[in-house]
Amino acid sequence: MVKNKHEQEIKRTIRKTYSKIALQHDNNTGSSHPSSCCAPGCCSGGTGGEINSSSPTQTSVVVGYDKSELESVPQASILGVGCGAPVKFADLQSGETVVDLGSGAGIDVFLSSKQVGDRGRVIGVDMTDEMLERARRNAKEGGYTNVEFRKGDIEEIIPVDQNSVDVVISNCVINLTTDKVKAFKEIRSILKNGGRLVISDLVSDGKTPPLKESIDLERWSSCIDGALTKEDYIASIRKAGFRNVSVLEEHTYLEEDVAETGGRKIISVVVKAVK
Repeated sequence: MVKNKHEQEIKRTIRKTYSKIALQHDNNTGSSHPSSCCAPGCCSGGTGGEINSSSPTQTSVVVGYDKSELESVPQASILGVGCGAPVKFADLQSGETVVDLGSGAGIDVFLSSKQVGDRGRVIGVDMTDEMLERARRNAKEGGYTNVEFRKGDIEEIIPVDQNSVDVVISNCVINLTTDKVKAFKEIRSILKNGGRLVISDLVSDGKTPPLKESIDLERWSSCIDGALTKEDYIASIRKAGFRNVSVLEEHTYLEEDVAETGGRKIISVVVKAVK
């Protein structure tokens, strides 16, 4: 019962956080993020605050996007959240079908759409209405004809036909879930045989705190308390049935305060796996 209670509380907090981000940018209220979100400088109790007031484009470059890439997509899709640039590692091919989980305002969807071309298709999935509205508006204003955005919860049912997708990408989203194995199993179900998963995410060099009666919802929404160790993260992917799991890139994302966690490190990784 505790787990179910916290699952719902965590999801409500995540929706609230990312709704606020979408509305902040819509209303031009500045580039700073709420105190809890997945982006450098959002995470309380750690390093990274020096870029907390940077523009979304600058923040995106910090986590791995090329500036020239960012100039090629709708600027309203660049929110400066995330922990990497998964499209760079996905080796997308013309005609492929791609699903971006936690697609936000659409940045990775629009980058992918250019690579798969008119014969391809890119589907963004997000559970936040405000983000979906923003992404759909960006697609319409940008004249994208090979993309769409659907509402869905990746721990429940992804709104995509099973065995229909060539590539699933995601950027700093799986660590927000409370049941990683369940999320990876759902991802696997929509991939074709031989389909691949390429995601940027955060892991920890210390154990994930268990769900208990008292939980810091902001720290979970900041991609901190939900981050597994790299070993447990990879084990979750394998347990879901994936093969050829490999870490393509990793680097320190932030170091938490010694007084609070003993100096635990949060590490950004790019992981690839095959169905």
